[in-house]
Amino acid sequence: METEGTIVEKLVFISSPYAGNVEANTAFAKAACLFAVKQGVVPIAVHLMYPQILDDRIPTEREKGLDMGRRVLEACDELWIFGERISEGMWQEWEAAEKLGIPVRMVSSDEVSVFLEQVRRQTYEWNVRPAEMEMKRC
Repeated sequence: METEGTIVEKLVFISSPYAGNVEANTAFAKAACLFAVKQGVVPIAVHLMYPQILDDRIPTEREKGLDMGRRVLEACDELWIFGERISEGMWQEWEAAEKLGIPVRMVSSDEVSVFLEQVRRQTYEWNVRPAEMEMKRC
């Protein structure tokens, strides 16, 4: 969509597990966001933001975070569900998206892994260039 000369990309709500192995799940959520960026959309990952200010271990704060996340979902164009393990919070997001008529896309862990491997290879190629391709100091 174009508005007065600027391009506005689609807003995509990123849904992936958070609780449990928080460190690994956070890394996966970040990879999911990068995957989305490379698809040309704007990722919204509330589970990377709200646990910074709310304590997921306190039921009332967890519920507040889930409620706020569902509110953000209302503004998104699509919901992308990452991975094969769907948590209770992810099910709630999926159900909310369906009620709102928001399209849902499933993205497998394998799809993200293949993407990350491509990024690693490309980064390696960028960092290890032949001498003639490196910038020369004047």
